[in-house]
Amino acid sequence: MKRLRTDKDGVVSFEYVMVAACIVGAVTAAFGTSAGGTVATVLTSGISTISAAISTAVGS
Repeated sequence: MKRLRTDKDGVVSFEYVMVAACIVGAVTAAFGTSAGGTVATVLTSGISTISAAISTAVGS
């Protein structure tokens, strides 16, 4: 019992698991669970706008 009370390895491992879960949650919230996530939609829209501007500037 004394050894278990002073053992910190399990606590550190649990902290790493919690940090990893938070990172996965943040990435899922940002990108969404499908191809139509918020960030994906914004990036697609931005690339389309830039492509249209370049096409207009070049004249093709």
